[in-house]
Amino acid sequence: MTVQVLNRIGDERRPAADGETFSRHDPADARRLVSEAPQSTAADVAAAVDAASAAAADWAATAPSKRAELLERAASVLAAQADEIADEIVDEMGKPIGQARMESGRTPKNLELYAAEAIRLTGATYPSDEPDTVVYSERAPIGVVGVITPWNFPLNLASRKIGPALAAGNTVVFKPSPMTPRVGERLGEAFAEAGFPPGVVNTVHGGAAGAMLVADERVAAITFTGSTATGRAIHDAVGLGRRVQLELGGNNPVIVLADADLDTAAEVVARSSFAMSGQACTAAGRILVVDELHDALVERVVERAEAHIVGDGRRPDVTMGPLVDERAVQAMDAAVARAVEEGARVVTGGHRSLSGDNEHGWFFEPTVLVDVEPSTELACNEVFGPVIGFERVSGPDEALVRANDNAYGLTSSVCTSDIGAALHLASAIEAGTVRINRPTVGAAFNAPFGGIKASGTGTHREQLGPTVMDFYTSLRTVLLGA
Repeated sequence: MTVQVLNRIGDERRPAADGETFSRHDPADARRLVSEAPQSTAADVAAAVDAASAAAADWAATAPSKRAELLERAASVLAAQADEIADEIVDEMGKPIGQARMESGRTPKNLELYAAEAIRLTGATYPSDEPDTVVYSERAPIGVVGVITPWNFPLNLASRKIGPALAAGNTVVFKPSPMTPRVGERLGEAFAEAGFPPGVVNTVHGGAAGAMLVADERVAAITFTGSTATGRAIHDAVGLGRRVQLELGGNNPVIVLADADLDTAAEVVARSSFAMSGQACTAAGRILVVDELHDALVERVVERAEAHIVGDGRRPDVTMGPLVDERAVQAMDAAVARAVEEGARVVTGGHRSLSGDNEHGWFFEPTVLVDVEPSTELACNEVFGPVIGFERVSGPDEALVRANDNAYGLTSSVCTSDIGAALHLASAIEAGTVRINRPTVGAAFNAPFGGIKASGTGTHREQLGPTVMDFYTSLRTVLLGA
């Protein structure tokens, strides 16, 4: 059954002003229509910002304990709906049901954590040279926050932005990905069901709605996760006086040194490269392996790649779901063809998966290439799919140079049993996160997360590290005289 999605503006659920819609099809079977959503107009986005602006003063004045209570209620709403939401995640973006349940189950915990932040916001006091004067700082909300999120973690990533914004006393206009409108609506509706006042959380859908939201100067801050190209456009558009938080793409390396445990390294590479069908900004596409381990590691990774069951994420035996759309499949075809043209060799995979019931979906085989040179497109660009390239290196020094000769700097992994080498590389790799003997994918539940270079602004990092609320608050300094 097709789900009809609506915008939420103020206390009203409504279609686009001109009635236009867009459709989302099941990535496992493109013949199946799963949701239709409003193709929002400029008037719709402006109305959402109107509602958020009108609600801002009262929400900012709401007691922190009340904001925390409402976030906890929203967490309870999502927890009660977790199984149903997981099914909708599979419908709209295709990840295997176990992974979808992990996302829908974890998201309420995010909101519980951010609820606690509402009552932990603090300022500081400072010594004063002026007699009878107290100098202190306090945190204040910044106003309307625009939240623009991707389709690969449609519930979890959005909660990591909306949660702290609300905890700090800001109002929100939320623009989910057009690939996952129903899941976005679910999150927005959870806040309404929890009792948030009208206008505090507004949701608008559509391909052009994000640019419209960014262009509205009443939006004090934009937080965005997605492609580097879109992030650059947002960064350029925001301008002076408004804030931007960008978590962008990555071309994340795995370095495997001579003393690494082969089975551990193979698991790290396979998980980094093929989890989520490679459709994660933290996925690894570059495998930098010392010569003496190269062939044995390739063999083990190929075994793991060929053991994947590619298919409809609703099936409990499936370990790798579809890609998000036909363009993604075509991009994988092009990436493999170009890599072969540039001298690489396909060891396994390399084609669209048409086996069994896959012929009507957007599936691609897990793919391993070898003989990849560092200057080629596969080594330099984000692939965003289950295609990886092995590069031979002579040792840790060459591996480090190659890892850093990269436009991106999101995450990375080092496989070694030498703690000294691990610490050295961890301090020298140009990336926001370095993992030792662990896959590149995922993020710590309570630590800063984000990238440098073309992977983000390098500031205002996400998750729940000690600076998570900095982006969502402004510091005001007060000099209090007698």
